[in-house]
Amino acid sequence: MAGNKDLSNAIKAKKDEFYTQLVDIEKEMKYYRDYFKGKTVFLNCDDPYESNFFKYFAMNFNRLGLKKLISTCYKGSPVAQTQLPLFGDIETSKDEVRPYKIEITEVSDENNDGKIDLSDVEYLLQSDKNVLSVLDGDGDFRSEECVALLDEADVVITNPPFSLFREYISLLVEHEKDFIILGNQNAITYKETFPLIKENKVWLGASIHSGDREFRVPDTYPLNASGCRVDENGVKYIRVKGIRWFTNIDYKQRHENLILCEKYDPEKYPKYDNYDAIEVGKVVDIPCDYEEGYLVPVEYKQQLIDAGFTLGSERLDSSGNLCVCVCVDTTSLRKIVPEEQIQYCCGVMGVPITFLDKYDPTQFQILGATESEGKGFSNGIWNASSGITQPLINGNKKYKRLFIRKNALSGAAV
Repeated sequence: MAGNKDLSNAIKAKKDEFYTQLVDIEKEMKYYRDYFKGKTVFLNCDDPYESNFFKYFAMNFNRLGLKKLISTCYKGSPVAQTQLPLFGDIETSKDEVRPYKIEITEVSDENNDGKIDLSDVEYLLQSDKNVLSVLDGDGDFRSEECVALLDEADVVITNPPFSLFREYISLLVEHEKDFIILGNQNAITYKETFPLIKENKVWLGASIHSGDREFRVPDTYPLNASGCRVDENGVKYIRVKGIRWFTNIDYKQRHENLILCEKYDPEKYPKYDNYDAIEVGKVVDIPCDYEEGYLVPVEYKQQLIDAGFTLGSERLDSSGNLCVCVCVDTTSLRKIVPEEQIQYCCGVMGVPITFLDKYDPTQFQILGATESEGKGFSNGIWNASSGITQPLINGNKKYKRLFIRKNALSGAAV
């Protein structure tokens, strides 16, 4: 199985031509079916010879109600001309792949067999010379031609080269495009990506939350890891860990609150040595009662209720004393509770990157990440005097973390 080390080596060698399986595309796209109606979809890293993205949207053009489908081929496609026989009268050869674009505005039952499938798409491409045309340049997504097509599109959907993910997503953001793209989870903490995730402008897709995915690779790709295979036709496949969909298109499932069952205990949730936050080693262990606010002894609870204060959870403070959390400024609170008995709690928790698979922006706020992922990523939570960017517990280093906080309690009496 290809782990992150194998992926990193592929990126360094620019051998990251991983071709997505149709089943993985279908599983993700079903969450956006209503979105696609009337949209122009651009596949700007997708040679229809090998692209299952093209097959999916061409075969489902009418069902999704698309306005237009555009696909561009890169000159260097290593598996071009191995599947759909598209070119017809356009001269081309295996030795010299010509970059081209395909523009489809309708798909009908071309062969009159009573259904619309891939054979109708093949017929359309071979018979209609206005659908397929050769590009002037090399078909690179950064080229002037492809950027012009990008401006025409409503949404971009593809599996871009992992080695160019930073540049790719930056281009989409610059041109203010909707997108659903595949990438490695390491991209979460890229400087080009993480600020977008933190600001709730980009999030993970709905269908992939763990495990690995199988991709087709070119014939020249070395199969030197476990989990690789060659099918009966000699086509090579490799399994890659840590794959995620990245999108800025909303879907219903990302607004389902994470069910929290654990309660805060200072022994179970120690504070970092070098970050103003507590350690939560597993997403399932996020405490339900750790939130930003002012902790006061629980004996004041009834007085606060009578005064109309909105109260949060009861929980232990760092000394093990039972308190109640109040979301209100200290001036109002001091009218009932002596100042020396009021403790401010920042409510910040350090959680694994996999938290994003369960992230509901109505429930949590992402504040930052450990400085080990990028300078300034911690958003002031890091104690710079420690000189160590990895999170520490009693001097022991932990894995990289995201810093989150439950959304603020609603309302407060004054």
